[in-house]
Amino acid sequence: MKNDLKLKLLFVFGVLVASLYIIFTKPVKLGLDLQGGMSIVLEVDVDHVIETQYKQLAKEIENKLQENGIEVLTVEVEDTKGIVISLLDPSKIDKAYKIIKEEYPQLVIKTEDGSLKLSFHPKELERIKKLTIQQAVETLRNRIDQFGTLNANIARMGEKRILVELPGVVDPERAKNIIGKTAQLELLEVIDTAYSKEELLKRYPEGLPKGTKILEGIPKIINGKEVKEYFLVKDTPIITGAMLKDARTTVDQAGNPAVNFELTDEGAKIFGEATTKLIGKRLAIVLDNKVISAPVIRSRISKSGQITGNFTPEEAADLAIILRAGALPAPVKILEERMIGPTLGKDSIQKTVRAGIAALVLVGLFMIWRYAISGFISVIALLFNGILLWAAMAFLDVTLTLPGIAGIILNIGMAVDANVIIFERIKEELRKGKTLRVAVEEGFKRAWDAILDAQITTLIAAFVLFQFGTGPLKGFAATLSIGTITSIFTAIFVTKLFLDIVLGGKKSLKYAF
Repeated sequence: MKNDLKLKLLFVFGVLVASLYIIFTKPVKLGLDLQGGMSIVLEVDVDHVIETQYKQLAKEIENKLQENGIEVLTVEVEDTKGIVISLLDPSKIDKAYKIIKEEYPQLVIKTEDGSLKLSFHPKELERIKKLTIQQAVETLRNRIDQFGTLNANIARMGEKRILVELPGVVDPERAKNIIGKTAQLELLEVIDTAYSKEELLKRYPEGLPKGTKILEGIPKIINGKEVKEYFLVKDTPIITGAMLKDARTTVDQAGNPAVNFELTDEGAKIFGEATTKLIGKRLAIVLDNKVISAPVIRSRISKSGQITGNFTPEEAADLAIILRAGALPAPVKILEERMIGPTLGKDSIQKTVRAGIAALVLVGLFMIWRYAISGFISVIALLFNGILLWAAMAFLDVTLTLPGIAGIILNIGMAVDANVIIFERIKEELRKGKTLRVAVEEGFKRAWDAILDAQITTLIAAFVLFQFGTGPLKGFAATLSIGTITSIFTAIFVTKLFLDIVLGGKKSLKYAF
């Protein structure tokens, strides 16, 4: 029995030392409401994704029909409504219907006036919307992590909106620039250039060549004047940002900030073959439909390349961050932005800390008055629970919010509640005439079911809050759930251990309960 107690005591001591080490080496992160910072609400252009997918499908379906001997007269994409396909030979509409139905089960197909009208099934539309928001959240999280802003809270709001909270942010404009850029990178072959769009259009009186488009370049200073170049480019990119493996800041030959990029194996192969054919021609490096730079290809390029432009060091660093994190699946629009000062946070921390200390002292005094020696042991267990809770929050990178502090204070009462149930059970056993040792053992056994039931229901409520809540509510749910788990450990294991040590082999002890 003594060896068993020694092992348990050694285990508790080890947990205490480990917890204190975590507390002193890894501070708990503070949320927006405590630290101050920036709150942004974004709206994701989900319709853009739906329209883009319709355009891609339209090309695929046209090729598929032609492969099967069905000539297509026209293919039109009606924004987010769907695709309308007219056939050169309307008698083949049933055959076309069958091919599309087999190859594209996600589409609803209707025949009307000799044409095929295609649209996504409602479930497929819902899947696309959900996936778009999820991808946007993950991309934003990757960008912000690389940006260096800690403790960011990024959560979905409704069908199309995302809440981004950046505690402690010191450069709001830079943060907005990183968050708001779609960052769709494309490398396109340049056909022609001019210093005005009108001049470029005049060169093609019969219309632009098929499969081309005009893009605007970023302004440049030439001979003291700001000029802007326009590019006629092929609209099908050689490679896109999806084939990007890495991006890092560097300097170009003139010593100006630039970004080096590295491609995936697949991208390197495609780019190598393309640049071999483009030696002596210009290649447009396009970000969000704007030409950042258009260098002349001097030799074959495969694995890596460089993006140059009129970048400041900060702009180059931000571009590298955005490219590494990947493009957003759809354009986003900032609907609302708020700056929260740290003064409110400091006042809140001071008030809640005072409230926490007051709660701890009052609860401790009550327990000692009501349960004497056992009450004092419960206070020690309560302090141990607080240390364990704080260490767990630091270790798990839980962000502390104002409601989170409320959760910690609530946990004080809940942790003591478990001890109250145990002590009352022990007192019942003592009134039955059982010895102190037997009463303690029976009391803990009988209290276990009630404690477990109460804590499981609390954990379920905390899980629901964490799953469906945002920002501060998640902070409350996190501290509540962690505190619930630590309170079970301290009430059942730590309190029992200290009681066994104090009681020893005694059959009775004055003021024990």
